[in-house]
Amino acid sequence: PLSVSPAADPAVISPQDPTLLIGSSLVATCTVSPDFPLKAEDLYWTLNGRRLPAASYAALGPSTLSVALARLNGSRQQSGDNLVCHSRDGGILAGSCLYVGLPPEKPVNITCWSKNMKDLTCKWAPGTEGETFLHTNYTLKYKRRWYGQDNTCQEYHTAGTYSCHIPKDLALFTPYEIWVEASNRLGVAVSDVVMLDILDVVTTDPPSDVHVSRVGDLEDQLSVRWSSPPALKDFLFQAKYQIQYRVEDSSEWKVGGHRRCRGTARGGRGSGCRHLLPPQVVDDVGNQTSCRLAGLRPGTVYFVQVRCNPFSIYGSKKAGIWSDWSNPTAASTPRSERVAGGCDPKGGEQNTTLRRELKQFFGWVKKHAYGCSNLGIKLYDQWRVWLQKSHKTRNQVGKEP
Repeated sequence: PLSVSPAADPAVISPQDPTLLIGSSLVATCTVSPDFPLKAEDLYWTLNGRRLPAASYAALGPSTLSVALARLNGSRQQSGDNLVCHSRDGGILAGSCLYVGLPPEKPVNITCWSKNMKDLTCKWAPGTEGETFLHTNYTLKYKRRWYGQDNTCQEYHTAGTYSCHIPKDLALFTPYEIWVEASNRLGVAVSDVVMLDILDVVTTDPPSDVHVSRVGDLEDQLSVRWSSPPALKDFLFQAKYQIQYRVEDSSEWKVGGHRRCRGTARGGRGSGCRHLLPPQVVDDVGNQTSCRLAGLRPGTVYFVQVRCNPFSIYGSKKAGIWSDWSNPTAASTPRSERVAGGCDPKGGEQNTTLRRELKQFFGWVKKHAYGCSNLGIKLYDQWRVWLQKSHKTRNQVGKEP
């Protein structure tokens, strides 16, 4: 057996761990140590475990074997591709990592939001192409606009791969400069600077205490009530709310509509939202904390969610950022009591009585309730119940044999 120093390497690969642009070519050499009785013809090469063809080899000396790699593709893994020199029996003599990729592009689309004015989270996109095939480090930096030193964000990947969270030590009423630096083995790229004020990018928790309930016996309506976000209770702000809802047997939250709900702000009971379109997002509930959904299917379970957009905090002119949706809350509309077939011997008499009462009702409203919206909506609800009962009676009478 050979007497070899424990520190001696069996062979050396050159260049060691090179960094190359995609499309580059490379000639690497493996030179066996004189302490090992191996010749060039005793060696072969692998790349990522795959044996390279002998046609790409060339013996450059008694104990040196080269390999030529042309038009290299991007590295399969960010830690580099493994180029290995082996002895004839498969033993590993030396290895090198090939880093083949692209320099980083300028990060784009920086967006930031502050949860209840206590922190700041920003995310960005890694450029138009994005993939560099190399490990690329992204650093979010920020500073006060007119003074102060550069600060570096520390909590990355909090809202996705390209994001960072600044948990504290942020000043209000002060504009910030924010930018992202991208760097890898082939270069550095810096984003454009974004200017923002914390007050202009506030979002909040979803509305709490969302309740959905029936509106008396009305078959096509549900009442939705909720509370303002408690975290912003002590701040001067306005809020817009948005509702989305879907039927139980559908996973799709319908989108559309721009009808406004009327109600009492800050938790009061609303006077109703006459929303007569199919299930969808009620897009502008305004600063109210209640809404009436109408035009729904009788005897159907609906799931409802609400979200909040705080704006005009301390007089900010920005639009605000929508919160996440609240957890779904379910309720069902009353089931229709229409009877298919059958007859009621007193149906005609009841129908006549209802018509007479409705005529008296509308006459009274015209005379006494003109212009009184709060009273008018209550009377409208009563009229809808009477009208539905009238329709049921007509259906029953119409099906008499």
